[in-house]
Amino acid sequence: MTVLILLFLPLVAALAVLLFKNETAKHAALLFSVIELGLAVFFITKFVPNASTQFAVDYPWIPKLGIYFTAGIDGISMVMVLLNTLLVPIIILASYNHNHKNANAFYALILFMQSAMLVVFTALDGFLFYVSWEAALLPIYFICALWGGENRIKITIKFFIYTFAGSLFMLLGIIYLHLQTPARTYDIQDFYGLTLSLKQQSWVFWAFFLAFAIKMPVFPFHTWQPDTYTEAPTAGTMLLSGIMLKMGVYGAIRWMIPVVPLGFDHWQYVVITLAVIGIVYASLIAFNQKDGKRLIAYSSIAHVGLIAAGVFAWTMSGVQGAMIQMLNHGINVVGMFFIMDIISRRLKTRDLNEMGGIAKVAPQFAIAFLIIVLGTVALPLTNGFIGEFLLLNSMYEYNIWLAASAGLTIILGAVYMLRMYKKVMQGETNALTLLFTDITGTEKLVLGIICVLIVFLGVFPNIVMHLSDASVKELVQSVNDKILRAGKY
Repeated sequence: MTVLILLFLPLVAALAVLLFKNETAKHAALLFSVIELGLAVFFITKFVPNASTQFAVDYPWIPKLGIYFTAGIDGISMVMVLLNTLLVPIIILASYNHNHKNANAFYALILFMQSAMLVVFTALDGFLFYVSWEAALLPIYFICALWGGENRIKITIKFFIYTFAGSLFMLLGIIYLHLQTPARTYDIQDFYGLTLSLKQQSWVFWAFFLAFAIKMPVFPFHTWQPDTYTEAPTAGTMLLSGIMLKMGVYGAIRWMIPVVPLGFDHWQYVVITLAVIGIVYASLIAFNQKDGKRLIAYSSIAHVGLIAAGVFAWTMSGVQGAMIQMLNHGINVVGMFFIMDIISRRLKTRDLNEMGGIAKVAPQFAIAFLIIVLGTVALPLTNGFIGEFLLLNSMYEYNIWLAASAGLTIILGAVYMLRMYKKVMQGETNALTLLFTDITGTEKLVLGIICVLIVFLGVFPNIVMHLSDASVKELVQSVNDKILRAGKY
């Protein structure tokens, strides 16, 4: 079985969902997303966890220009495929309590976006990677612009300009690399085999870094994120935070660092420092947030900053920690935004100062909320622990002072997340929270799935880590060997 079925089933599903209306469209989208998850599980069962690329396809697209539809799955891609296919049905199910106008278009855009992101995570041709990167931007733009909050147009345009501008720099880098290949191709292996000077690699490094840093986002390219997360509909926020920002981390691992290892080595300290600044900055800003959704948005910047720092440290533990943490962060942040969605739908506010005592009237909700908070703050035996441990270990191997600064994300994160839980759930009920009803139906199902995943992946992280272990080891070693050889001459 080829990867084409996995990539284009959501696209076909998106077209089919457009034929349905309202409730039927919602159920059809969920059904197709569950089928896609089942298909991904099938690929995982057939996947051999070594460093090879499997289920590959290679078809001429525009052969005169050296462009081919080349895609495949190795261990790194497999974790990202799992992230994508696992979260999309959860996100669709989490939106069941919203009555979206033109629901068929809303769910079709989600499925279209899923297809584009899957191509991003499996593309082995630079041009295909860029096209799918941009294709993933279009549906989230319309989701935010059509179903977002009051300031959605202004905020969405800012988001689009930021991400599109960054992508243009990446396109210039891809075209430049294409022109340097002897056969004038966009094939990733040809890019890996290029021998460029430090100056050339530095220019290409920054062209790619701008695109990936904006998408993650890394300080100081983060300013679009809190506003966009706040104004986007809940499903849009989940797609952005749970999956789409991981495109930037993945791009750095797959396309930036291995292609220009000397440029990366030269600027490594600078980009790690930017990531660490982002961790501390976002954590401190989160302390002062009264809006629950904005607090979670800044928390996400801090956590992804740690993932980025671990990747840029470029050790086995750092990259492997980033792989497992991308999955775990996606689960946790989707859970947190769903928690805030439940609260804002019931109370008609996200102001934390207006809440309190909800645990007394909604005990099941309180338990689920606490489990997700504990996963987010990386309590041992929850899913967030192993990833953050590996990431901090990699930072310690690189620089103890930067590691100490990056470690603040755990301390500060625990303080502001537990403080938020205390404000919302504990204390006495008030006139607003007294009538808060406990979770039912799809809410209970979504939170149940997320809580089970948090505990299960916390106890058995190797179920995911073994998928990427061989691919990460080979890639890290390959880059380090290139840097080492260059240092000898």
